[in-house]
Amino acid sequence: MYRSHNCGQLNASHINQEVTLAGWVQKSRNKGFMIWVDLRDRYGITQLIFDEQRTQKEVLELATTLGREFVIQVKGTVIERESKNAAMATGDIEILVSELTVLNASITPPFTIEDETDGGEDIRMKYRYLDIRRNPVKNSLLFRHKVAMEVRNYLSAQNFVEVETPVLIKSTPEGARDFVVPSRMNQGQFYALPQSPQTFKQLLMVGGMDKYFQIVKCFRDEDLRADRQPEFTQIDCEMAFVEQEDIIQTFEGLASHLLKQVKGIDTGAFPRMTYDEAMKKYGNDKPDIRFGMEFGELNAVAQHKDFAVFNNSELVVGIAVPGAASYTRKQIDELIEWVKRPQVGASGMVYAKYEADGSIKSSVDKFYDAADLQQWAQITGAQPGDLIVVLSGDAHKTRTRLSALRMELATRLGLRNPEVFAPLWVVDFPLLEWDEDSQRFHAMHHPFTSPKPEDISLLETNPGAVRANAYDLVLNGNEIGGGSIRIHDKATQALMFKYLGFTEEQAKAQFGFLMDAFQYGAPPHGGLAFGFDRLVAILGGQETIRDFIAFPKNNSGRDVMIDAPSTIDETQLTELHIKLRG
Repeated sequence: MYRSHNCGQLNASHINQEVTLAGWVQKSRNKGFMIWVDLRDRYGITQLIFDEQRTQKEVLELATTLGREFVIQVKGTVIERESKNAAMATGDIEILVSELTVLNASITPPFTIEDETDGGEDIRMKYRYLDIRRNPVKNSLLFRHKVAMEVRNYLSAQNFVEVETPVLIKSTPEGARDFVVPSRMNQGQFYALPQSPQTFKQLLMVGGMDKYFQIVKCFRDEDLRADRQPEFTQIDCEMAFVEQEDIIQTFEGLASHLLKQVKGIDTGAFPRMTYDEAMKKYGNDKPDIRFGMEFGELNAVAQHKDFAVFNNSELVVGIAVPGAASYTRKQIDELIEWVKRPQVGASGMVYAKYEADGSIKSSVDKFYDAADLQQWAQITGAQPGDLIVVLSGDAHKTRTRLSALRMELATRLGLRNPEVFAPLWVVDFPLLEWDEDSQRFHAMHHPFTSPKPEDISLLETNPGAVRANAYDLVLNGNEIGGGSIRIHDKATQALMFKYLGFTEEQAKAQFGFLMDAFQYGAPPHGGLAFGFDRLVAILGGQETIRDFIAFPKNNSGRDVMIDAPSTIDETQLTELHIKLRG
């Protein structure tokens, strides 16, 4: 056997035992008459010792040749370490080596395999297999495994069954772009990689598998960012014979279980908020409620004077920034420039300082007196010492801009503590949203989402007002899960397709298999999918998902380690009946 113990296992209780270890050379220190080697595996580090008095000459000579990342096996005796290291689990002992075998030599790595490495992100992505040896990445992957096991344990205990669904499926026009796969045996036709197993899990409900889950790969051909990859993982779930409350209770239980088992946190019941309330109070549908700064709408107290900027705006809205009345003019100017950036798009920002003595001075004192500004403070909830910041303009755009500013200020003020967890359910989403480019409604979630029964009649007269039987689970300002009660009868599904602009022929061509299945006794059903990568990252105290994925893509969607995507051989293209232009 290559090892009797791992490199994080031995302690003073093993002294005088003969052991065999194997791993990588972390570093070597040669004092001439004595050599120390730190041996590393994924469990930890054990110090090895070779010396002139106790080590055979040929073993000592071989030890002098060891370089970083050599793979070695050693046999020896556990002895007490003279200079103990309390920071190491194995810091009380070392191994007096009697036998040394080099299993594989290593060239000098392109960066140091240490927690604080000298390797930049690009080089570490290229040599990801080396990066995984470092504790930060290794521990992130171990953490991901722990979360996945807790998910499986919880859902299995709730009688969910894990079922694998197909990866080669049919392309659908709704949602993000599909990744497509040409079929060699069916000339001119293509599979798509699933954006989610949505229709298959609904078919499993028709099949009587009343509690389904899957930790599953999904694929979307979208522009990338820190929390998005072209291939990602979902905890995909579906239940039959349920209403919205059943779904919420079940998956609030899962989220609570993870917070308790992984982070040791009891959260109590999760608060709930409607979509309209979230947009009104926070300007987005996934608000971070770890801190306040709720929106205060100021139209009634700001549009009665001669300030044209406010008078000509659909919405005047502000927030109170705690303790920021002390901001200098330079700091405030920086905020104004920040909201003017193209990514935010505001034309400017009005502000008022609520001083500790109770007086309020604003950037628009020419138009507003002390009584007006006191009303601003009351509506935004400002206290002495706070800074009131105000944006105005088109209602939707202004809320979006103030939401971005709120998050930026919270970051600057240190209010987004990654070790504080604030879950929230957002419910009653709009069923449909208007798309200016296509000049038609699109499903806000997907076309299988059920409308609220009491709103179905509005589909004919006011489709934008129809609420969905849908819900999102938000954690620390990130949507970590979303789902809905599904349509389970053919007539309602056909009506939904109609209002989404599908002809009967298009609906049948795309989803005829699902419509047919609904004719054979489909039960009421609904579900939810968690974004597993994002969930793990947030639980791990991060908002970027890359270090929690073993082999991620870069921001261009490339795997720089294996150099993918890449061109393929002309013969393969011919077999697939594909001819490249030019």
